Amino acid sequence: MTQILAVPPLYSPFPPAIHPRHAEIDRQTAEWADKFGIGTDELRGRLVAQEIGAFASRVLPEGQEDAVRILADFILWLFGVDDGHCEEGPAGTDPRELVAVLSRLVRIAQNPEVPMMTDDPLAGALRDLRRRISLLASPAQVARWVDALREYFMSVVWEASHRSLGTVPDLNDYTLMRLYDGATSVFLPVLEFAHGYDLRPDERDSVRVRALAEMAFFVITWDNDIVSFHKESRGDGYYLNVLKVLGSEYGLSPSEALPVAIAQRDRVLVLFLRERARLLASAGPELRQYLRSLGAFIRAAQDWGVTSVRYTTPGDPAELPERFRDTPTDWDREPLPIPAIAWWWEIPPP
Repeated sequence: MTQILAVPPLYSPFPPAIHPRHAEIDRQTAEWADKFGIGTDELRGRLVAQEIGAFASRVLPEGQEDAVRILADFILWLFGVDDGHCEEGPAGTDPRELVAVLSRLVRIAQNPEVPMMTDDPLAGALRDLRRRISLLASPAQVARWVDALREYFMSVVWEASHRSLGTVPDLNDYTLMRLYDGATSVFLPVLEFAHGYDLRPDERDSVRVRALAEMAFFVITWDNDIVSFHKESRGDGYYLNVLKVLGSEYGLSPSEALPVAIAQRDRVLVLFLRERARLLASAGPELRQYLRSLGAFIRAAQDWGVTSVRYTTPGDPAELPERFRDTPTDWDREPLPIPAIAWWWEIPPP
């Protein structure tokens, strides 16, 4: 019998919150998935049961409802791509085929009027998402959304190359690509236009703000790996997960790798809080909202991760925590020994 990995309560310094229309948003996202025929009937049935609308509503608890609906539909679309094409579809083990499909989807996101993939449900849904995003977002925000989608697609092709060979990347490469293959960066333009602002480029692209966004991505994806390990390890296919990577890197079992991964995410989260507090002290209203949204994004992923049937897997229950802890397991101010992110600890004070 496969061992059940008991996940302890994770450190979470952010308060929970959810959009008041979350139930209606979740229902509308299910209708949207049916309208465009996302994935097979079986895959779509699984996705609409995972309360993805509630996830989006936690990310944007005070966002414009139209923007929350866009985010909910977009998250479901991303899972349709990830589950349907990248993990469970034949292209998931053939990087050459996958890069061809994803390149066409990027072109549609750039120019939805192009006559390509006209009978493909994912392409049709992407055209709808792009049209609706253009109604709320500035041209610059649309361009950043497309660029982030391209980054995500590049990273899942990298993942497919490991899946095709059955190899495990080293910790540094995995950390670098995990900043993108969690699709977290694609959320950033939505965090802005959902609250009706366009952050100044000199603020958004400053070293400190960019580092804070990456720290949020790290915590979100490490948390996702921790809560999804049970689900992924039960599947028939190849999977990449930080517990698997740490096991390969240091010769650890999953139960031994778990506290290491938790300590890593805690150390980054402590750094995130410290650097965010420095910025909040002098930030204008738009940057303050952006920084608050990063915290809400982290907490949203935590709350959804430990409650959604996507990861609790009721038929084979995962042992996930029912609460969060108030203190981290690692307060260390030294950089993690991961070159791709060690620079976060070296940013000079503002």
